Amino acid sequence: MKGVILAGGLGTRLRPLTKITNKHLLPVYDKPMIYYPIESLVQAGISDVLLVTGGSSAGDFLRLLGTGKKLGVRRLDYTYQEGEGGIADALSLAKDYAEGERMVVVLGDNILERSIRKHVEAFREQDKGAKILLKRVEDPQRFGVADIRGDKVVSIEEKPSQPRSDFAVTGIYMYDPMVFEFIDSLEPSERGELEITDVNNAYIRKGSLTWSELEGWWTDAGTFESLLRASNLVAKGGANRE
Repeated sequence: MKGVILAGGLGTRLRPLTKITNKHLLPVYDKPMIYYPIESLVQAGISDVLLVTGGSSAGDFLRLLGTGKKLGVRRLDYTYQEGEGGIADALSLAKDYAEGERMVVVLGDNILERSIRKHVEAFREQDKGAKILLKRVEDPQRFGVADIRGDKVVSIEEKPSQPRSDFAVTGIYMYDPMVFEFIDSLEPSERGELEITDVNNAYIRKGSLTWSELEGWWTDAGTFESLLRASNLVAKGGANRE
């Protein structure tokens, strides 16, 4: 199984900090933000990682991370996303890299208290399809929100004004190779992007999406408020603990 980290975008919500650098290179407490998703994958037993980035600071990732070996990565590859095509568009760049294998995809600004190893192992045992990780939040309207009936997710709505639950879709996704067929069939949203929510809903329609709830705290770090929260949480207790 391979890992993919999506670390593109312009980081407009963090300007002026991101005027001269990619947001995933900003510090979260005592480490660059991008270290945390790499560590999440390594702790889950994934040592082959593709980093998808973009913008004018892409070369800085190579200078910072190099081969990735100091962070426990066996092989670290890089690719570049032109423009702002959305998360699903960025993921489409991993098709050749995946080589028909399953993938664990992590958004580059996601920071976790606990290891995701057991969830990754559960996906390894899953016959086919996708798996997403959810977390109860106080502000679900900021995220994709899962509508859960019984033990199944029946739909996901992106940033709803009236959320159907408080279960946010975290930026951690697990996919079989079918994901690239779904991406190829997508139409751009009103934002002009290929939405990862549409990919997940395609798996739901096929009846092949499972979910688990994350243990411990979870946060993104894409706004000033969440970047500060992430730093404070890491300072108090660390991240990616077993």
